[in-house]
Amino acid sequence: MISLQQLLKTVVKQNASDLHLVAGSAPALRIDGRIIRVKSNELTPEETKELCYSILTDAQKAKFENEHELDFSFGIKGTARFRGNFMFQRGIVSGVFRRIPQSIPDLATLGLPSIVSEIANYPNGLVLVVGPTGSGKTTTIASIIDRINQERRGHIVTLEDPIEYIHEHKGCIVNQREVYSDTLSYKDGLRHLLRQDPDVCLIGEMRDLDTIETALTVAETGHLVFATLHTNSAVSTISRIVNVFPSDQQDRIRNQLSMSLNAIVSQRLIAQTGGGMIPAIEVLVLNPSVRNLVRENKLHQIYGMMQVGQNKSGMTTLNQSLLNLILKRKVEIKNAFEESPDVEELDALLKKAGI
Repeated sequence: MISLQQLLKTVVKQNASDLHLVAGSAPALRIDGRIIRVKSNELTPEETKELCYSILTDAQKAKFENEHELDFSFGIKGTARFRGNFMFQRGIVSGVFRRIPQSIPDLATLGLPSIVSEIANYPNGLVLVVGPTGSGKTTTIASIIDRINQERRGHIVTLEDPIEYIHEHKGCIVNQREVYSDTLSYKDGLRHLLRQDPDVCLIGEMRDLDTIETALTVAETGHLVFATLHTNSAVSTISRIVNVFPSDQQDRIRNQLSMSLNAIVSQRLIAQTGGGMIPAIEVLVLNPSVRNLVRENKLHQIYGMMQVGQNKSGMTTLNQSLLNLILKRKVEIKNAFEESPDVEELDALLKKAGI
């Protein structure tokens, strides 16, 4: 039987993003967004379990068998780092491994708008990077944090589940804390965060009311806070945050957001012409006008403000990003329409551009 280490080396060799181990199927790779099976025999339930368990400690095995879910990360020297997720399906173990590059990519190489680089210069406030699973959120934040790490002299504290990219001490000192390993929960880690003298904080995911409220408080007290959410657009992210809270608290949260939220970067990965994946990016910058709309609960007007004055504000909509990728011949029109939140608007933009 092929070993897990051999399979993970194949992931790197084939430039795949993920490895799937499922009983009844040959091991499968995700390459350029598509699932492709390895030329191998179908895995039996016993083989799948053996492959998955080969990477776990005894404590991790016990946790998985007790909770039936497990998230973790690990590195293979000379190969790459990986994030693993194990689950049970119909009583059988399945595993997914996400490849994490060993080196943090420079912001300039990610194909992001220039405004994203400027986020690294913010002195304080809250910055959210949002998008569906597998959209590159972690890489974007890691690259911004790395830029800060190079250019500033401060203290960076991260709370992650699990730790993915490893940050070295450069201009800053960096403490990376893994939830359930270095702290009992996001809530516990956040409660003690301000006593750790941070300048920049990374919260892996704002999962619930307590996490969101603490993140806002930390941002309000003069710190730069980064966090992720699984939402599909910048405007829907604000609605999602507000709606987590009871109705009698929502005005207060809108007011907090209007003061402490600096920017939302919403992204997704799209198949690139010639192979590979490229990010399509939506950026909302909270200038005074947008802050006022958030405070007055006029979120429906924000999208219109994102559509105009890009050269001055740095804001861009997802459709404008898709149009730009089409004009640069980096993505096919068909693929762009599949990712568009409003195909009629994208069609109008294309016609205006003479396409």
